[in-house]
Amino acid sequence: MELYEKVENVKSLEDLIKFIKHLRMDLQTNRAEWENNTLEDYLEAMEAWVKDMEGYYSNTNQPVPKKPSWQTIADILVASRMYE
Repeated sequence: MELYEKVENVKSLEDLIKFIKHLRMDLQTNRAEWENNTLEDYLEAMEAWVKDMEGYYSNTNQPVPKKPSWQTIADILVASRMYE
């Protein structure tokens, strides 16, 4: 299952913990596929994505979260691996 598909399954704290573990394992096995594979690059991308996240939700026809959910956190984490 793709990381983006796994995000859709994050509904609880326990789901988020499992997702973070899977994300970490993906970095270990697919580092070359990550655009932002250093902590500095990853955090910089995270900052940028959070600033622009309303556009992501609007462009994908999803409601912009008023309060972040566990799934919103997973969205931020997975997007940060590639966002520039």
